[in-house]
Amino acid sequence: MRLGSSIFLIAVGAILAFAVSLRVSGVDLQVVGYVLLAVGVLGIVLEFVLFAPRRRTTTTVRTAPPTVVERTTRDR
Repeated sequence: MRLGSSIFLIAVGAILAFAVSLRVSGVDLQVVGYVLLAVGVLGIVLEFVLFAPRRRTTTTVRTAPPTVVERTTRDR
């Protein structure tokens, strides 16, 4: 789930939870709205915590000129 779909779920959930107050064949739309809000917030949290791009570090080592060795490492 990407950031845009999480924001969409939060928006739809907020509309259902706070603006709609009717039952459709035994389904409470406010509860559905709260569930969509929770899923959207969970998606945003997971996006930033687990799926965020890792920080990159670049180390440049200069030995004898003109030799330049570059090492790119990723923090995990």
